[in-house]
Amino acid sequence: MTDSIISPPFEHEQKIPMISIIGRPNVGKSTLFNRLVGKRRAITDPTPGVTRDAISERWYLEGHPVTLVDSGGIKYEREGLDDLVTERSMGLLEKSDAIIFLMEAREISSEDEELLAHLRPYADKLVLAVNKIDDPKHMDMVWEFFAYGYQRVLGISAAHGHGIGELEEILLELLGLTPQEQVVEREEVIKLAIMGKPNTGKSTLANLLVGDDISIVSDVAGTTRDVVSASFVYKGTEFKVLDTAGIRRKSKVDENVEYYSVNRAIKTIDECDVVLLVVDAVEGLSEQDKKIAALIVRRGKGIILVLNKSDLLTGIENEQAAIKDRVRFLFPILSFAPITFISALKGIDIGKMLDTVWSVWRQLNRRVETARLNEAIIEWGQAYQPPRDSGGYFKIYYGTQTSTHPVRFLLFVNRVKGFPQGYVQFLKNSIRRDLGFDSVPLEIDLRERKRNPSLNERGVKRASEPVAAKPAKQPVGGGRAVAKPKARKPGNLAALDKGRKRQEKQQQHQKSRRSATKKRG
Repeated sequence: MTDSIISPPFEHEQKIPMISIIGRPNVGKSTLFNRLVGKRRAITDPTPGVTRDAISERWYLEGHPVTLVDSGGIKYEREGLDDLVTERSMGLLEKSDAIIFLMEAREISSEDEELLAHLRPYADKLVLAVNKIDDPKHMDMVWEFFAYGYQRVLGISAAHGHGIGELEEILLELLGLTPQEQVVEREEVIKLAIMGKPNTGKSTLANLLVGDDISIVSDVAGTTRDVVSASFVYKGTEFKVLDTAGIRRKSKVDENVEYYSVNRAIKTIDECDVVLLVVDAVEGLSEQDKKIAALIVRRGKGIILVLNKSDLLTGIENEQAAIKDRVRFLFPILSFAPITFISALKGIDIGKMLDTVWSVWRQLNRRVETARLNEAIIEWGQAYQPPRDSGGYFKIYYGTQTSTHPVRFLLFVNRVKGFPQGYVQFLKNSIRRDLGFDSVPLEIDLRERKRNPSLNERGVKRASEPVAAKPAKQPVGGGRAVAKPKARKPGNLAALDKGRKRQEKQQQHQKSRRSATKKRG
């Protein structure tokens, strides 16, 4: 990794305080973490040592953005990965602006006392939280913890929420903050999930990108259990990295904790924008990789196939091109997905990979004007006419883009039933080729619409029988026409009476005129 590729975090992020939750295994650290951030972010299980990596999450403490960290359990009697977990957790002490040291009310072990002695230099930024005070009546159990000489001591219940408000007030005071309105986060953040089988180099890649050891790197499969997140900046754009647990076949998942880890990794697909599917370039793709890819594509997320450990390839000429051709042939579901070769261990071609991520993200947020889409549909129809069946030709009237991220289109057709899927695939390929969606998954929905026939489709209208012309009004004395009363609706008595009076008046007028004419003669 070089400084020219990865930049430090945004200036506003450098000022965000960090609060770490420290303690031995199974005292309720992850439960407290989930309680504070308001969601099930960390895996909780009765099995000691579930949390291995430090899990961080943006949390608003009375309107102030802070980084809350759930650390792995600290052990003095260690085995396996315990050394790495403890070392990582203890390393948070110097970085943290505030420390929540969590203890269990009913059990004070020798490890707790050793930790209390070790934490003495950090007393000015430490809160001693006594957990599992599930009944306020047992709050008197907290008093004996004051004997250890720490100023900030309080009883809480992470599971039931007792004492959480008081804990937040202490943290505010410790950090020198006052309550304020919530700060709005940056809008343009690309969420980047790193997924794949175990031991393909996912954690190595995550650590390289963020410039810190956020994930434990080990040859032991399944080391990463939770989703580990951190941020970095590349060419002025903020990326949030989500390092997930390796996804193995169900038959290989034999631990309850690993089952939850895999489920959490799958749910991460819904939370991210683009997925880096990391594959060992030497071993190649497997059926499990194909299943993971199918999960990503069905959810409409951007996917980039990252072939890691490219430095271990044999160096045969055109070897990478041959691998790409093999992937396209064996895994048609990834026919659109970009393929990049990197070495996370040596930092090779990381910039090229991130440029590809940015390009895919732009396509996921691209929107095509309806007019341009329908012009293209006409052009594609002229080049390749929709097929027909016993019911006649299938027709596409018009289409529109219904959503971005995932990219979806809606086409109005004359018949949905039996519409050829081969032609739908032709339309997908045409949209990718001509409208700028060549590197993202997309879906086409069909909706039936009965179109009104045009004038040309209606045929010639039948001529009706000629209507007899109305007789012309005969003029009466003096050439003046006699107006007939207007037709009225039956039952309207007032109108009938009015018409009758008008007619009688006209008749009387005509009679008087005839009498006057006779007298003059």
